[in-house]
Amino acid sequence: MGAPYEIDPDDPRAPSMEVWAAMTPEQRRRVVASLPSELPRAAPPEGDPHSIPKNRAREALDDWFSRRGRSVYIASELPVYYPDERVFAPDLIAVLDVSKHERMSWVVAEEGQGLDFVLEIHVAGNRLKDTRDQVEKLARLGVPEYFVFEPLARRISGHRLSPPDGRTYEPIMPQGGRWASTVLELELGLDEGQLRFFAGVAPLPHARELIDRLTGMVDDAIGRAEEESRRAEEESRRAERLAAKLRELGVDPDAL
Repeated sequence: MGAPYEIDPDDPRAPSMEVWAAMTPEQRRRVVASLPSELPRAAPPEGDPHSIPKNRAREALDDWFSRRGRSVYIASELPVYYPDERVFAPDLIAVLDVSKHERMSWVVAEEGQGLDFVLEIHVAGNRLKDTRDQVEKLARLGVPEYFVFEPLARRISGHRLSPPDGRTYEPIMPQGGRWASTVLELELGLDEGQLRFFAGVAPLPHARELIDRLTGMVDDAIGRAEEESRRAEEESRRAERLAAKLRELGVDPDAL
C-alpha cells in the first residue's frame, strides 16, 4: 500500500475492503487504533425512558447467554465501522459466537463479521431515523435482525432480512403480543409497558431483579438462622428452669 490511510475526523470511516486487503497487519492495527471510540452526541440525552430499557436489555441478554455457556458479544453505544460506511453506534448490538473481550469499537473488517442483532430505543427526536433510515441502512449492510422499542408509545417493531442472505427487511409480525427473534432464539414483548425478553413464557431477569432475588434469599437464610437461634435459646432456658425445679425437689439433674 502507498500513502497511509487517512481518517477524516468529521466523517471517520474504516477503509473499504479493497484498501483493507492491500494493508499489512501493522497498517491495519494502526488504522483500527486511530478510529474514534467516542462519537459526538447526535441528539440530546433522552433520560431514564431511554437508559433504563437499554441497560436492562443488555444485562438480561448478557446474563442469559453467559449462564448457558454461549459466547455472545453484547454492547451498548459501541462505535460500529462497516467498510467505507459512516460510523454508527446503536443502543444495543449482539454478535453471536465471538470472543467477549472488551472492545473500543467494532470494526467489521478486523472482526471478520458484522452485527447479528440491533436494538434501538427511541424516545425523542427524529423518529424516522430509527424507523425508516436505520431500517434501510441495516438491511443494506446485511444485519439479520433489527428491533425498535418506543417506551413512551409502548411500541415494538421488528425487521428481519428476507431471504436471510438478502438486503431487504420484512416486518416481524407479533404472535400473542410477542416478536420472535430467530437470531437470539428469544422473544421480545411488553411487560407492564416495559421491554422484556422472554424464553418461552419466562421473562429474562435483569440485574436489579437478580439482586433482589439474591437479597431475598439471603434475608430468608438470615431469618431462618435467627429463628433457629431463638429456638435454641428457648430450649436452653427451659432446660435450666427444669434443672432448677429438680434441685428444689432434692434431685440432682446431672445424675439423671
